[in-house]
Amino acid sequence: MKDVLLLLAHLLTITAKLLGPGGVKAVLAENLLLKQQLLIVCRPRRRAPNLSTVDRFLLAFWSLFLRPSRIAKTAVGIRPSTLLRFHQCLVHRKYRALFSPRNRGRPGPRGPSQELIRAIVELKRRNLRFGCPRIALIISQTFGVGIDKNVVRRVLAKHYHLQPGGGGPSWLTFLGHMKDSLWSVHLFRCESITLRSHWVMVVMDHFTRRIIGFSVHAGHVDGGTLCRMFNKAISGMGTPRYLSSDNDPLFEFHRWKANLRMVGVEEIKTVPYVPLSHPFVERLIGTIRREFLDHVLFWNSVDLERKLQVFAHYYDRHRVHASLGGDTPAEVSGETITKRAELNHFRWHTHCCGLVQLPLAA
Repeated sequence: MKDVLLLLAHLLTITAKLLGPGGVKAVLAENLLLKQQLLIVCRPRRRAPNLSTVDRFLLAFWSLFLRPSRIAKTAVGIRPSTLLRFHQCLVHRKYRALFSPRNRGRPGPRGPSQELIRAIVELKRRNLRFGCPRIALIISQTFGVGIDKNVVRRVLAKHYHLQPGGGGPSWLTFLGHMKDSLWSVHLFRCESITLRSHWVMVVMDHFTRRIIGFSVHAGHVDGGTLCRMFNKAISGMGTPRYLSSDNDPLFEFHRWKANLRMVGVEEIKTVPYVPLSHPFVERLIGTIRREFLDHVLFWNSVDLERKLQVFAHYYDRHRVHASLGGDTPAEVSGETITKRAELNHFRWHTHCCGLVQLPLAA
């Protein structure tokens, strides 16, 4: 009986060893684990071998039959260079944690305030045709806060969903900066709601960029009509020393030249076939079309002239100009002085019958 019990104890011990994390299967698992690691290390690669899904599965499966102490001894798949690199990373991490500043914010100057961001976004929302340079000039002119157009672009890119939709010759620029000495005159045509053509004469001052006046005529334009339109456009504004005009045949009429001699104005012709030689008034006409005439309709010449006078008031007194450093023509000529507004206390004012909305001091 004693021998049977002893044999039964040995049988239970062997069974326990076979079922536990040791025994023959542990030896077999350890050998297979070592062979798999050697196969991985000996692969023809210059850098550390990548473990495939099968490799990971086999290594994890055979590790189940080993004791934790044996797993650390059989892990020969790590090269010494990998261990040294891991140690260097730990050293760098240690000193970075010791000597890094506690403030995790980004270095550099602080960005614009929330009030300024709201003003920029609201200005863009109310005036979709305004670009970043124009918005920067309006903010600087209204609130007295100097801001770059690139800052406006970054603010709009983050807080507003944007839809990505030369100068003249030296002699003309020189004359243009002589105050009240050079005006420009030009004609352009527009159509009424009844598709009747109307000719518009615009006269502007080069130095201040202000609009001297408009004159509208429906129908054919001859020498006498041209003189009447010019006299009406400059009525009450005096006369300049020089008047710049292009080589349009309309400005070659004898009565036109005689009228200029009578008022004591010397006419300066631009370079033929070179629009850049007449840049200021050409730019003005483009602005009138893009910002006003393309968005309104008119019935007749009286209606058109009345609406153009409304735009001239906005253009001279409220519209900022990049060529004037963000000032308005009225400020350059000394007619008005803009009152600075505060970012947390201002109001919105509409111009041109609601086409443009600008912030003003409350």
